[in-house]
Amino acid sequence: MAKLSQEDLLAQFEEMTLIELAAFVSAFEEKFDVTAAAPVAVAAAGAPGAPAEAAEEQDEFDVILTGAGEKKIQVIKVVRELTSLGLKEAKDLVDGTPKPVLEKVAKDAAEKAAESLKAAGASVEVK
Repeated sequence: MAKLSQEDLLAQFEEMTLIELAAFVSAFEEKFDVTAAAPVAVAAAGAPGAPAEAAEEQDEFDVILTGAGEKKIQVIKVVRELTSLGLKEAKDLVDGTPKPVLEKVAKDAAEKAAESLKAAGASVEVK
């Protein structure tokens, strides 16, 4: 049997359906006594440490409008106060929730903006 190049193998894999490819991976794992999921598990095990460090060092926050509530006009007014958006842009932002209102702002500014939006009747998330 002739040896196939990497490009030839990739071309063959492109023609396979996901079910066929999954069956191939299973057969490959059985034949060579390997597990394709092992590197993923190692990468996933190392990942939880990184978000914890990021959360400790986070100094920029996003204020995300998740819902306008019943007082949509009041929420639009607050969005206009918090941003430099015009009436149409603010209305589109409120109508297209969930959308970020403010991005990469200090924690105190994010909290003040979230309080203002909540006072107007909106549901807000600070990330």
